[in-house]
Amino acid sequence: MNAPSRDTDNPLLADDPLPAFSSILPEHVVPAIRERIAAVEAGVEALVADPAARDFDALMAPLERLEEAVSRSWSPVSHLHGVKDSPALREAYAEADALLTDFHTDLGQHRGLYEAVKQVHDGAGFADLDPARQTLVKDSLRSFVLSGVALEGAERERFKAIQSELSQLATGFEEAVLDATDAWTRPLSEVELAGLPDSARALLRGMARQHDAEGHMATLKGPAVQAVLNYADDRDLRREVYTAYNTRASDQGPQAGRFDNAGRIEKIMALRHEAARLLGFANAAELSLDDKMAKSPDKVLGFLRDLAARARPVAERELQALREFAREELGIDDLQPWDVGYASEKLRQRRFDFSEEDLKPYFPLPAVIEGMFAITGRVLNVSFRQREGVDTWHPDVAFYDVVDADGGVRAGFYVDHYARAGKRGGAWMDVCRSRFADQALQPPVAYLTCNFPPPVDGRPALLTHDDVVTMFHEFGHGLHHMLTEVDWPSVAGISGVEWDAVELPSQFMENFCWQRETLDLFARHVDSGEPLPQALFEKMLAARHFHAGLFLVRQLEFALFDFRLHLEFDPTRGARTLALLDEVRDEVSVIRPPAWHRFPNSFTHVFSGGYAAGYYSYLWAEVLSADAFAAFEEAGLFDAETGARYRREILAVGGSRPALESFVAFRGREPDATALLRSYGLAA
Repeated sequence: MNAPSRDTDNPLLADDPLPAFSSILPEHVVPAIRERIAAVEAGVEALVADPAARDFDALMAPLERLEEAVSRSWSPVSHLHGVKDSPALREAYAEADALLTDFHTDLGQHRGLYEAVKQVHDGAGFADLDPARQTLVKDSLRSFVLSGVALEGAERERFKAIQSELSQLATGFEEAVLDATDAWTRPLSEVELAGLPDSARALLRGMARQHDAEGHMATLKGPAVQAVLNYADDRDLRREVYTAYNTRASDQGPQAGRFDNAGRIEKIMALRHEAARLLGFANAAELSLDDKMAKSPDKVLGFLRDLAARARPVAERELQALREFAREELGIDDLQPWDVGYASEKLRQRRFDFSEEDLKPYFPLPAVIEGMFAITGRVLNVSFRQREGVDTWHPDVAFYDVVDADGGVRAGFYVDHYARAGKRGGAWMDVCRSRFADQALQPPVAYLTCNFPPPVDGRPALLTHDDVVTMFHEFGHGLHHMLTEVDWPSVAGISGVEWDAVELPSQFMENFCWQRETLDLFARHVDSGEPLPQALFEKMLAARHFHAGLFLVRQLEFALFDFRLHLEFDPTRGARTLALLDEVRDEVSVIRPPAWHRFPNSFTHVFSGGYAAGYYSYLWAEVLSADAFAAFEEAGLFDAETGARYRREILAVGGSRPALESFVAFRGREPDATALLRSYGLAA
């Protein structure tokens, strides 16, 4: 098969170092993806037909080149779907995503290619390859197996159909959550603003402006929801916002049935289970663990239940104290879930004479960025330089080069900080370009996306301390991608890293947000420039473990629900989503939401992200990250040798070797959970 002639007018087919975002139109998407797929198909057939292409350089390197070209075209499309959605782009994305799903399934079931890769693995020269190349070959063979390369006839076709349908369902799930989030707004009267601090009022005023309205407006964007739930004195308003947010994309609440994801959840679970069975696994949870650090369901469940046994008694005491405070001080006799954030903030202020609002003037976004760069520079021996004139998808987006100690540009990244319509919620890092040492070195490029409150009235955005932690977290993912020294995209940076270890670098970075020495590099008052007062820092530190038990049991609820949902699925009974969630809450939760609560319907991590039967990985990796940071606490936060070792043994190697090997190479031993328990205030 001959590859079609190149469409030179299509920006998604350009060989430029960075995407031309302003030139990308929905009509470019499908033709570009079709052309990339055709090129891979033609290239694969040529490689399989060539008996000389049975070593790494002759087979694996060309395959990496072909697949990297697909990624170069698809990455900006996938990104725009998340940050600048539109009906036309959504339609093009869905068609191209379906094409790619079928293509990857076909490629994963290509027996001729599988046999060719197997010959590389079994060949005499395999033992002489460096670890990255060996890992790439081994991972490729495992991917073939998990793509159904051994399936025959009807089972083979069924597996392919399942993958196609799952891709469509995941896209539909995420879009339903975005649509439900954007569809609900609520104008607010002046009376309803009682209790809201100036920064929250400014945020809600900005939300109204985004919708071309006057006054103030509640929306279901994360910052707006938190502002109301944490500060609004109006209990009815809190309940209304809580209800709208926690019934998104469901059969309940103000948009009941309009974007309902319940049917998608049933189909997703049934198809995941069927696919796992076709591949010879008992269930989707066991399939998920095939390429993770935790190799058995018992290990995952034991880990989560051990944490629950430690955290639940603490959470119960915290909740009892909160109920007493709410009754005695706030006149709330029956504490409800929509009261918890509000009462918690009041109790925090009472107990520690401290509020998140007290901190926000010390965290203007520009200063936080500078401080994050300064800390990273000292720990990892790099610097950051903003590059002007880069084509972006929104005027608020900036681009930075990562500069190594020798002055050379090692990587780059886009930052998109603010919440807006058409942009999905949450925070994430994703890959724009992977490091690839082909004819010339292609440096890695990342997307770093958050949903912070935008600047209002000419003042910089002021972040909560939680926002600062989120920003450092996503930057940690970005550093993992950008500071890789592996030259093959499939095992460079975050690629190929076990999913339950991939959060190590992100959670590691969060720790710098709690140290006096590092906060002094950026925590300065937006008006006076004065550093964070020691008294306020001590209050913040004292409040660090405030409601740690309640936070941890909530994470355990998510993790156990996700894992058991995939582990225990029975086709004769269906997903039992809400019934199983109730069982999990009986086991670990202390706050029971109302029966109409529909949290699973917007659980994008699991039903449209990469965390299926893997949400536990946040807590699993937190053991690794807390223990890794303890090395810096022991040696000094800016100890050059420790920083160099962390960069060399964790960040540089990416997915080129097992994560446990990388951790041991850095720490000198296997991980110890003590540091994690200490970080939650739960250490014995």
